[in-house]
Amino acid sequence: VTSSHHRMDSCARVWIPDAEEVWKSAELTKDYKGGDASLQLMLEDGKSIEHKLDPKTKNLPYLRNPDILVGENDLTALSYLHEPAVLHNLKVRFMDSKLIYTYCGIVLVAINPYETLPIYGTDIISAYSGQNMGDMDPHIFAVAEEAYKQMARDERNQSIIVSGESGAGKTVSAKYAMRYFATVSGSASEANVEEKVLASNPIMEAIGNAKTTRNDNSSRFGKYIEIGFDARYRIIGANMRTYLLEKSRVVFQADEERNYHIFYQLCASAHLPEYKTLKLGGANDFLYTRQGRSPVIDGVDDSKELCNTRSAFTLLGINESYQMGLFQVLAAILHLGNVEIKERDSDSSIIPPNNHHLTAFCELVGVTYQDMSQWLCHRKLKTATETYVKTLSRLQATNARDALSKHIYAKLFNWIVEHVNKALITNVKQHSFIGVLDIYGFETFEINSFEQFCINYANEKLQQQFNMHVFKLEQEEYMREQIPWTLIDFYDNQPCINLIEAKMGILDLLDEECKMPKGSDDSWAQKLYNTHLKTCTLFEKPRMSNRAFIIQHFADKVEYQCDGFLEKNKDTVNEEQINVLKASKFDLLVELFRDEEKATSPTGQVQGTGGRTRLSVKPDKGRDSSSKEHKKTVGCQFRNSLQMLMETLNATTPHYVRCIKPNDFKQAFSFDPKRAVQQLRACGVLETIRISAAGFPSRWTYQEFFSRYRVLMKQKDVLPDKKLTCKNVLEKLVQDQDKYQFGKTKIFFRAGQVAYLEKLRADKLRAACIRIQKTIRCWLARKKYLRKRSAAITIQRFTRGYQARCLAKFMRRTQAATVIQKYQRMYVEKKRYRQKQAAALAMQTILRAYMARQKYQGLLRQKKAVIIQKRVRGWLARCWYKRCLRSIVYLQCCIRRMRARRELKKLKIEARSVEHFKKLNKGMENKIMQLQRKIDEQSKENRLVNDKLVGLESSYTVESERMRGELTRLRGVEEDNKNKANQVSSLLEELEKLRKELSSTQQEKKTIEDWAQTYKNEMEKMVSDLRDQNGLLKTEKDDLNRLIQEQSQQMTEKMTRAIAQETQQLETDLNEERSRYQNLLTEHLRLEEKYDDLKEEMALSSHVSKPGHRRTDSTHSSNESEYTYNSEYAELEEGSRAAEDVTRGIDTSLTLKLQKRLTELEQEKQSLRNELENKEEQFQRARARDDAEFKKARGAELEYESLKRQELESENKKLKHDLAEMRKSLLGDAATGAGAPGSPAYKVLLEQLNASCEELEVRKEEVLILRSQLVSQKEAMHHKETMTEPSVYADDVSKLKDADELKQAYVGLKDTNRLLEHQLQTQRRTYDNEVESLRGELQTVKEENNRQQQLLAQNLQLPPEARIEASLQHEITRLTNENLELMADDPTASREARVIILRRMVDLMEQLEKQDRTIRKLKKQLKVYSKRIGEMGAGQAEGQTSPGQMVDEPIHPVNIPRREKDFQGMLEYKKEDELKLVKNLILELKPRGVAVNLIPGLPAYILFMCLRHADYVNDDQKVRTLLTSTINSIKKILKKRGDDFEMVSFWLANTCRFLHCLKQYSGDEAFMKHNTSRQNEHCLSNFDLAEYRQVISDLAIQIYQQLIKCMENILWPMIVSGMLEHETIQGVSGVKPTGLRKRTSSIADEGTYTLDSIIRQLNAFHSTMCQHGTDPELIKQVVKQQFYIVGAVTLNNLLLRKDMCSWSKGMQIRYNVSQLEEWLRDKGLMNCGAKETLEPLIQAAQLLQVKKKTDEDAEAICSMCLALTTAQIVKVLNLYTPVNEFEERVSVAFIRTIQTRLRDRCESPQLLMDAKMIYPVTFPFNPSSLALETIQIPGSLNLGFLTRV
Repeated sequence: VTSSHHRMDSCARVWIPDAEEVWKSAELTKDYKGGDASLQLMLEDGKSIEHKLDPKTKNLPYLRNPDILVGENDLTALSYLHEPAVLHNLKVRFMDSKLIYTYCGIVLVAINPYETLPIYGTDIISAYSGQNMGDMDPHIFAVAEEAYKQMARDERNQSIIVSGESGAGKTVSAKYAMRYFATVSGSASEANVEEKVLASNPIMEAIGNAKTTRNDNSSRFGKYIEIGFDARYRIIGANMRTYLLEKSRVVFQADEERNYHIFYQLCASAHLPEYKTLKLGGANDFLYTRQGRSPVIDGVDDSKELCNTRSAFTLLGINESYQMGLFQVLAAILHLGNVEIKERDSDSSIIPPNNHHLTAFCELVGVTYQDMSQWLCHRKLKTATETYVKTLSRLQATNARDALSKHIYAKLFNWIVEHVNKALITNVKQHSFIGVLDIYGFETFEINSFEQFCINYANEKLQQQFNMHVFKLEQEEYMREQIPWTLIDFYDNQPCINLIEAKMGILDLLDEECKMPKGSDDSWAQKLYNTHLKTCTLFEKPRMSNRAFIIQHFADKVEYQCDGFLEKNKDTVNEEQINVLKASKFDLLVELFRDEEKATSPTGQVQGTGGRTRLSVKPDKGRDSSSKEHKKTVGCQFRNSLQMLMETLNATTPHYVRCIKPNDFKQAFSFDPKRAVQQLRACGVLETIRISAAGFPSRWTYQEFFSRYRVLMKQKDVLPDKKLTCKNVLEKLVQDQDKYQFGKTKIFFRAGQVAYLEKLRADKLRAACIRIQKTIRCWLARKKYLRKRSAAITIQRFTRGYQARCLAKFMRRTQAATVIQKYQRMYVEKKRYRQKQAAALAMQTILRAYMARQKYQGLLRQKKAVIIQKRVRGWLARCWYKRCLRSIVYLQCCIRRMRARRELKKLKIEARSVEHFKKLNKGMENKIMQLQRKIDEQSKENRLVNDKLVGLESSYTVESERMRGELTRLRGVEEDNKNKANQVSSLLEELEKLRKELSSTQQEKKTIEDWAQTYKNEMEKMVSDLRDQNGLLKTEKDDLNRLIQEQSQQMTEKMTRAIAQETQQLETDLNEERSRYQNLLTEHLRLEEKYDDLKEEMALSSHVSKPGHRRTDSTHSSNESEYTYNSEYAELEEGSRAAEDVTRGIDTSLTLKLQKRLTELEQEKQSLRNELENKEEQFQRARARDDAEFKKARGAELEYESLKRQELESENKKLKHDLAEMRKSLLGDAATGAGAPGSPAYKVLLEQLNASCEELEVRKEEVLILRSQLVSQKEAMHHKETMTEPSVYADDVSKLKDADELKQAYVGLKDTNRLLEHQLQTQRRTYDNEVESLRGELQTVKEENNRQQQLLAQNLQLPPEARIEASLQHEITRLTNENLELMADDPTASREARVIILRRMVDLMEQLEKQDRTIRKLKKQLKVYSKRIGEMGAGQAEGQTSPGQMVDEPIHPVNIPRREKDFQGMLEYKKEDELKLVKNLILELKPRGVAVNLIPGLPAYILFMCLRHADYVNDDQKVRTLLTSTINSIKKILKKRGDDFEMVSFWLANTCRFLHCLKQYSGDEAFMKHNTSRQNEHCLSNFDLAEYRQVISDLAIQIYQQLIKCMENILWPMIVSGMLEHETIQGVSGVKPTGLRKRTSSIADEGTYTLDSIIRQLNAFHSTMCQHGTDPELIKQVVKQQFYIVGAVTLNNLLLRKDMCSWSKGMQIRYNVSQLEEWLRDKGLMNCGAKETLEPLIQAAQLLQVKKKTDEDAEAICSMCLALTTAQIVKVLNLYTPVNEFEERVSVAFIRTIQTRLRDRCESPQLLMDAKMIYPVTFPFNPSSLALETIQIPGSLNLGFLTRV
């Protein structure tokens, strides 16, 4: 937008009028230039429209503010100030952020939410107390605080003007303002004035409020309540003035409306016995309560409300009799309304006799029936000469009856108001007051009558006063800043006021008409027309009516109907009826009609005379008489009271609250723009805006402008003078110098300039953001590119490496494949070759076999042929031979003859005959050799066959050998060869048969082997299955065992958790009880201080000057009189008694009340202490019960141990008996040689030693036997476990074939194994426990034996006197140890033993006490004797010798202790020096010197050493007075300097050290564990100071709480500034535009606190406490409390400041918290719990920074913000405000999502944290290692009168 009048750019957003929504937002779609007749717009729903401009004015639509300015706390912070901007801002705050309060300059706009909001509690009041009005979010409490501060600062009375329509929430706002004053200021006396002021509200609501169509609790009267304050600005009383009660409501109500609440409350309680006399019934039984037909209000219990009303009456001093009297009058009014008047004729009427309701009325008011019935139907007329009675018509009589009812109720109302005022008045002088005006707003209905006229007249007057005040403030602001003042034209409604109240005005003419005898509404209307119609432009006449008129008010035109104006203005009542009522026997009714100055108070008090002062305002003077009162018109009365009200308001500083009704249907958080605009116009808010907009509405300090718009400046523009810098920059940015003005401290801008500057800033930031985005995106892109490049290189490197590896792998694979192929081919070829070879060999074999067989067959055939041939040839040869023989014989004969002849010749050739023989034999040898060769070949074949058949049959080998032998023998014989040849054939046949048998045998063997292999595989499979099943079962067993262990562990953990939870719960209860107890101590201390203050004030009331205002910001303003101390009243010891006398004389009842209250508090304190002790006992009992249950669980395992224990106990008893005998023998023989060898004692000792040695040997043997048995059983079980299962398994597998049988057998085996394993484990545990117990018992017996021997040896060496004491001490120690052992072993058995041991210990202790008393008596006698000797021997040294020194002088050398010459750690003082001791050591001691130069806790040590001496000399009075003086003196110094942290810390440390000393040296065993032997000797011997320890502990608690309050007072002003407002990280957040209600600048000035200020203060606190020697645990508790205060205050302010809820502020908070955590870490305090107290603040800061859009974000927020309540989370989200336009607001849908998710949380609905909460403090025992005798008293303490003892 370049100019709002000449040119508008596209995309500009504007407001256009709308019939439904009043104003609608649109966006310009086309540039507008001067002269255009219309605008092209697009609505938010996307619809395009053309908006035509007014041809006359050519006014452009209103411009919208930037989104960043929407939702501002102050409407004047908006750059464009106009009606649509105001309406939209209110709607956004009300609907989206659920914020009902908004500032509009000096006006607080309050929108009725029609819902109860948690923003009015005491925590909210405490948060707003002391704060500047602009620092916190808008609130009624902020307005009240501003009025309170201005009253105290300016010494000027204040007024809060609350106005609005009926139902807008005026009464509630006024009620909350009064509640704020009552809570913050407190009361100046014990009369509880603030409670009485608040108690007036239910009374006035009951008698003055009613249900209307617009409001269920509408105030039907105006009231102005003045709350009075004294010089210290505490409430002392109040006064109430009422205006224009709507009396007509008593007799008439419209539909859906009710009469005043009090009537329905009485009807609802009519059934109760105390109200039976009123003769009431239901609300529907009476005319005056049933006309509206709506007798019940939803959610309101009328009977309960009546109880509240009566309680308020009682609190205000209106007693029961007066209350019942009031109820009688109210019931009488109801009965009077039911009186039926019948018409006798047209001019007269009559009441039937014995009318039930009239009878009840007469009985209730105490008048006669006849008189009342007479004057209800008649009236008396008076003339100058006579008086006569006139009858009344039925209508006139009814009107007279109603007029009487209204008059009675008005009188009753005034009486109640008067007596409420009397009850609120006190005798204390009023210094100032704050008035709260709750008055009706501007009203306009369809029919407007006299009431609306008066109401609007009052609003005209108030609006004039408001306009003048606003105009005055603007003028003052301009003059203060030295801005040229130009007259601002604003609406002045003085003409309208003159029209109403001036001479011959409307009211004047109305009064004149009322005086006329026959005046009427018509004649009055004609007078109005004639007088004003032509002379006044604000007065108009309706066109269609002659009985109405129109007035142009400041808000709107209103048409008034003239009917009833005269009657209502006259408000006439029949005087005879009044006289009848005045003659009543009912005292209260007579009092109602009596003159006011003669009325008495129901409380019997007389109104104070000199107590009240009022500026320019005086109460109404007494009315002249009843007759004159009735002649005074209502309009005149109202005009006079209104004039007084205006005088009062003009004499005060006004504060304005405008209540807005958002809708007419009472719907929660529903906004109707039409109704809202009407009320904004009527209540003057828009007029305020118009006045502001006419000048310079936007105002910035130079620092804020510089901080916000530093981005628009260049570096060269920034000068050291920021004011000059802002001027130079602004002249460059805005050319038109009329748009701004420079003031002294601020820059003033005209409307729209801030939006323009915001646009420039946003453009600059947007350009910077774009540049940053460009750079970041470039950097991100380059980073991404470099990352991609690096990734690509890496990928390439890995890819190339991968490829190289793949290539190498391929080459290796190729080579390997080649090798594989080579070997494969070789293998294939070799296999093929071998196959071929085998085939060839097979073929060869077959062929050769075939050839051999063929050859064999051939040879066989040949042989057979040869045989055949041989046989044939033989036969032929024989035949031939025979022929030849015959021939030969024949020839022989011939030849013999020839031979004979040739014999000679034969002899000659003899030689030739030998060679011939050889030739014959040569053929036979060849045949034999051939046969031999054949036999050899056959033998080889037989050998081969025999080799093959060797493994099968042994019988065949023998036969083969035999056959070989036969074949061998056949070599020599041819015949045998022949036989052998026959045998060979048979052998071959047999060989073939054997081959067949061999093949069949091999086949059978192979079948058997296959079956065996199959069976073996099946068995192996079955075994593997069984093994798997066994493994599964073992796994299952392990799983079950593990599950059992886990369950047992879980049960143990569960029990542990349950015990821990119960312990935690008990600790929580203990802490709560402790907190309650400490709170009661605080209350007790407060009452004591208040009592002392009252005594001092009463003593000095005559001459004490008026103190100034001492109220501090945001601290204890609510209870200032309780916690602060006025130094003017300190140390008035002399006047205290006189003050007590004065107090008794003045207010004895107050003293009795205080004493009663103190007694009650003491009783409650004692009961709480008892309850605390009971809780602790229950806690200890619960622990003991848990231990007992745990031990009972182990009972079964300890049975064996108990048996052994019994044996040992019997042995122990035996040893005790022996020891007793030995002692008797030792005591019986007192001679010096009793312990010598040979003596009886020595013999007894030897016997005991021998017996114990024998016993030890027996025990050793038992242990060894048991150990060997355990080992053997363990080995047997182990062997059984390892050997049983496989053997059984092997046996069973061979027998069982069926799978089911195997499974059943395995399951049984598994169960058996499990049972055996469990038994083994049980036995193993039992044996291990037995062995351990036996070892322990053996060791115990050994130690006991050694101890007995040592003690016996020591006792024998001691002298006779010391033996008894040593034996007693030993016996006590031994019995204690046995008791502890019995308690640990068996709790049930330990009780009896404990009783016995305790009895014995008591006996022994009595003996020791007797000896101690004897020793003390002897020492005293010794002192007396030594004193006498000193007096006799040395008279001069009498005054110099102390009793301690006298003790040191020896009387008997044997009884002189050597160490009594040393100091005993005691300090002696005289009785008269006690006051000096307390004064020097407590009252006048300066902590700084003691803490720096001396040891920590020195005063505590000195006090305890003095106390020890008083205990040493057994002086109980001295002990009591010393402790009492010490406690009272500490209280006194803390009361005097309770605001000095150093002093409080010093005495907290010393009080705790004194308490620790009382515990450490008390003689209790629990506190003596860490003592040295020397410290144990210093224990108190005569007095038990346990009760005083409790008193001192209570004192320490009070000092601790005072310390916390001191820290709060110091830290509180720093927290908000340092944690929230100061920018620790510079430049993160910018200041947004602010309105008239400016908050403190977030830029650190010289006087502004920063985070460093807080840390420096924390360092100061910590170093001070460390210097004072405060216990470390106590320092941790203090630091935890400090951090809680910091976190709570910061979070509370964050929740109440919309300007702090931004993203950048969340970053600041988190940084600040991290700095605090760093401080904790540096101090070593991280484990003190302080960090956890900051968790809510940390989560709130995180909530400001996290994303807030999606459901995932909602889930993350719900899981993250566990320390925040739902109300706090929703509040932060509602308050979240973007500082720059780049941020986004939180949507309403997202907030609803969060609420839905957090619906199931069970938590407190409280919004703010309790910043006043103090953690309960504990004082852990911290013994001191410092020896008391080493302490030296410095001379600077002036304690020279103390003597070291």
